[in-house]
Amino acid sequence: MAREKVRRYRDVEYWGRPVPGFGDPAARLLVVGLAPAAHGGNRTGRIFTGDRSGDFLYRALHRAGFANQPISTDRDDGLHLTDCYITAAVRCAPPENKPRPIELRRCRPFLLEEMALLRRVRVIVALGQIAHQACLQALEAGGICLPTPRPRFGHGQVAFLHEGVVLLGSYHPSQQNTQTGRLTDAMFQGIFDLAGRLLVSTPVPTMGGTG
Repeated sequence: MAREKVRRYRDVEYWGRPVPGFGDPAARLLVVGLAPAAHGGNRTGRIFTGDRSGDFLYRALHRAGFANQPISTDRDDGLHLTDCYITAAVRCAPPENKPRPIELRRCRPFLLEEMALLRRVRVIVALGQIAHQACLQALEAGGICLPTPRPRFGHGQVAFLHEGVVLLGSYHPSQQNTQTGRLTDAMFQGIFDLAGRLLVSTPVPTMGGTG
């Protein structure tokens, strides 16, 4: 996809490699997406940057006080995150934006390592069902004992995990969801407003199980 470019980016040099996470290393909020967009993060080299999903996400983060600006166009656009870190279940742009199980398995160690390093995380926002499942699998692989019954995905669904860590589900801000009205601006903003309230009300966790 980095070689077979769309017309509007035909003169742009694509990143075309695995896209790392991005944000505040002391973050208490962790946002987990699905994968880099073919002509977004795969082009710019920064997660949720240069596409419509990123516009939706960073606007909500800015309003909630986690980002210094509401847009993200490229790696040098001046965007800074405060108390927030963003990553994805899959690190490379999958064909048709549908990662295969083997891709999720191969990328899981990276998500697990980030969770281990981000030891102050208290709220995890999973964008979409696949990211929600990837979070649960990474936490479990890191030694976190999940509640029974296993948390199910739902928009606005809150699951309290290890030592006060909260997993919060949200529909993914894909154009398929935002243009059809399945996910509105107000619905998405509500997720990050809730995340902010949860950061105030939940105890400080000990993420030792992932280290």
